[in-house]
Amino acid sequence: MTPVAEERDAYRTSFERFAASTVSTEPAWLRERRTAAFARFVEKGFPGPRDEAWRHTPIAPLLRTRFEAADPSARVSAALLTGAGLDGFRGPQAVLVNGRLSAELSRLEGEHPGVEVLGLREALQARPASVEPHLGRLVGEAGVFSDLNTALAGDGAVVLLAPGAILAEPVHVVHLSAGEGTPSLAYARTLVVAGRGSEGRVVETFAGPDGWTYLVNAVTEVVVEDNARLDHYKLQREGAAGFHVGALAARLGRDARFSDHSIALGALLSRTDIDVSFEGEGGECGLYGLFVLDRRQVSDTHSRIDHARPHCTSRELYKGVLDGASRGVFNGLVVVRAGAQKTDAWQMNKNLLLSREALVHSTPQLEILADDVKCKHGSTTGQLDPAALFYLRSRGIGEAEARSLLTYAFASELVERLEIEPLRRAVTRHLQAHLPGPGELSEATA
Repeated sequence: MTPVAEERDAYRTSFERFAASTVSTEPAWLRERRTAAFARFVEKGFPGPRDEAWRHTPIAPLLRTRFEAADPSARVSAALLTGAGLDGFRGPQAVLVNGRLSAELSRLEGEHPGVEVLGLREALQARPASVEPHLGRLVGEAGVFSDLNTALAGDGAVVLLAPGAILAEPVHVVHLSAGEGTPSLAYARTLVVAGRGSEGRVVETFAGPDGWTYLVNAVTEVVVEDNARLDHYKLQREGAAGFHVGALAARLGRDARFSDHSIALGALLSRTDIDVSFEGEGGECGLYGLFVLDRRQVSDTHSRIDHARPHCTSRELYKGVLDGASRGVFNGLVVVRAGAQKTDAWQMNKNLLLSREALVHSTPQLEILADDVKCKHGSTTGQLDPAALFYLRSRGIGEAEARSLLTYAFASELVERLEIEPLRRAVTRHLQAHLPGPGELSEATA
């Protein structure tokens, strides 16, 4: 038997065991979606080097590793909790350990008008009408990892914003990986539904310990109904030996506004697939991302913005800072469908290479099928400006501090877009600690 066949058999066994354990607790519609998703996984199998969308993503180490199902009762260290907590959050906080909601670590009680934050298993019982139209449908057939998540995710977080609600504080969803020894696999699932005319912010944090091999397979589905506004933030700070594969699917109604801010700082390998679709006229979307890599880290982002309706606007800006022998990938596609007139789309990827060994593959793309549109895209990759370095050094600033100042200035455009103070503070601290001359940078940016 080939290794690929053995791998599929292992997942088939896991799925059969999981299906048998939930047959009496889950609704028939969810069992049907799980079965269909697993069938797609069996048919397609894992991607390989000949798959165009994955040819720059070195997933062979991930596929060679035999992952066991993560233990949701695993002990979470105090250091991990402190590192992922983002001190200063005052709104609802849902903490999931290896994919399972932890009532002990979460903070869901209290007065939070206009928002409900539940575990997926609870939401299936208490709010089925809010979950059934969206769960597993938004992400659809996005890929085999998303199919596995749909098939096997036993729990997750559900965030429901009531129509017309305006949230004063952001909702914080924390996904923690915990364990030791055997490589483990956890499925992280999040569903966010912003009702008509509502406004809110949701932060997802992913964190895990260093020195332990694990895989997080994450899927986030977002519905922004007519005239609603939702700002989504993702902070990925997995452990140095961790793998992170994530998908974000968002559907926007008429005059809806959605933004996603993705910060990738951790993981040996991280891959994110983003799919945004305008399903009503007058919508606005902003995708903003920053990945900071060193050593042999790899970060891959594939995005697709589907302008299926007229009079919609999208903005996309991704930046990469790469050191050591790291690798970055950005592949962005903007589709303007026939009839989607008055589309206004702008896309840009900028990358800063701090070493000779660092490498980035950047592919911004436009597919335009309408004639009355305003679209542009671009990409730049380079090193620190020698003239700027010389200027700073001529003013008495040391080389390490000068490099830090220029690198931070490059990244700061996206850091400053983080309107949530605890999140912005956490990202700034990471940059201060990992750029050359962190002490000098800390004083210069205080």
